[in-house]
Amino acid sequence: MEMSGERHIALSQQKVWDALNDPETLKACIPGCDSIEKVSDTEYKVGITAAVGPVKARFAGKLQLKDLNPPNSYALAFDGTGGAAGFGKGGATVALTPEGDATLLRYAATAQVGGKLAQVGSRLIDGVARKMADDFFTRFNARVAPPPAVPVAPAPAPAAAPVVVEGGSLSPHPAVLGDDVWMTPVYVGGAVFGIVLLGF
Repeated sequence: MEMSGERHIALSQQKVWDALNDPETLKACIPGCDSIEKVSDTEYKVGITAAVGPVKARFAGKLQLKDLNPPNSYALAFDGTGGAAGFGKGGATVALTPEGDATLLRYAATAQVGGKLAQVGSRLIDGVARKMADDFFTRFNARVAPPPAVPVAPAPAPAAAPVVVEGGSLSPHPAVLGDDVWMTPVYVGGAVFGIVLLGF
């Protein structure tokens, strides 16, 4: 199996690099990941529960980083077994290129599978692998570079109940006016505060 792709991440190159090397971030973003244990600066033990067609199993594997060129690129090798379900092994390269305040992440991966997994069929395996990659980058983006919150405009204050006074003119009811007036600065202040944070 061979797979490649690229993703734009709205985060600096160094921050993307740091996130890609953070076990907790990876654990939260890899679909089905049960555990990631850092063995050394370049090696991790990984546990993943995955389903490929009718085959579902927990895979235990080893992930090793090679050719590190922080914060630009690295290569990795992986090797995992899922008992009777079979095994998988392969490698990948990851390259980061700054694009203004954002980063372009390019990846290419190759893998081989054996056992029951090999009997499922390459098209199904490719589809599952691509979906896992898409899910990973969706979660990764949401975790490390979430879109900025858009401040919600305050709801319009309810119209004051009119009171007819002598002479035929209308004026707001004093009690209603008092309630609306003290609430308005709170809503407006919250919206302005949100805009200031986004601008910063």
